Amino acid sequence: MSVIDFAVTLATAVAPAEVNIPPNDTGLPGIPALRTIVGAVMTVGLILSVLALIIAAVVWGFGANSSNPHLASRGKIGVLVSCGAAILCGAAVALINFFWNVGQTV
Repeated sequence: MSVIDFAVTLATAVAPAEVNIPPNDTGLPGIPALRTIVGAVMTVGLILSVLALIIAAVVWGFGANSSNPHLASRGKIGVLVSCGAAILCGAAVALINFFWNVGQTV
């Protein structure tokens, strides 16, 4: 047996077996309560996005009607930010699932 064959045999014997650890829903107490809390926070985020949209639209309209371009542009930015926040709140679960699946293929 050559030194190279011995090194290959040793490396395969020492290398760990494939590790497969799936997520565990019952591993810790309180997981269902945590899911409920996360769902409630998502709902609050969506409600606050709607409130921000209404406020930003009012600011945009007030700035446009009072010939104040700075106020109108801040209102436009507020509308875009509130819509982006609503998109992120709504797509959070889908985004996390997508990247979880990508991570599983690495």
